[in-house]
Amino acid sequence: MPLKKAKIHLKLPATDFNCYFCIKNRNMCKNTDTNSEFREALDRCRTIFAAKLGDYGPSWRIMRPEAITDQLFIKAKRIRQLQESGTSAVGEGILPEFIAIVNYGIVGIIQLRLGYADHKDMSADRAMELYDEIATEAMNLMIKKNTDYNEAWRGMRVLSYVDLILAKIERTKEIEDHKGVTKVSEGIDANYFDMINYSVFGIIKLTENADCR
Repeated sequence: MPLKKAKIHLKLPATDFNCYFCIKNRNMCKNTDTNSEFREALDRCRTIFAAKLGDYGPSWRIMRPEAITDQLFIKAKRIRQLQESGTSAVGEGILPEFIAIVNYGIVGIIQLRLGYADHKDMSADRAMELYDEIATEAMNLMIKKNTDYNEAWRGMRVLSYVDLILAKIERTKEIEDHKGVTKVSEGIDANYFDMINYSVFGIIKLTENADCR
């Protein structure tokens, strides 16, 4: 059975958006180019997530957060290896790995909030609803930080996003090893959100030239 498109209830007129991840507060959208590119990148990730969900269902529900963190580590390390070597033994590039980090990051936040299960315990439609909710949160967070940092991400190179993601993963592992307890640092979910957003910036950087041709 095909997946139903999730309905996100937003108070914006239809002309203000053409994708799933639109912002409820018009006043937050100060940089329309970044917001539009960010939404397009999230849509790209969502398409892949929905396709895999159709193939496997929400089989990731059995994964503990630590296992998801390890998957994020594998993906980020592979990007770094590809950046350093410039070659891929299996013919896949950097872009799919950034997309995977976005999707695993969203899954990680779902697992943190709901806890893991012993079996697939939700429908594909419910999984998509949760995905869309968290993706929208990620975009809201990006808009707030982008306002504070004044588009600083545009002056960064893609390799910097990768190194920052790896640093966030190392922090997450430390927090997990301490059973989620921190003294002054943000929690695991905040690190997942940062990994998602750095990866989206990477996707934008890798696709913007091709899309403008």
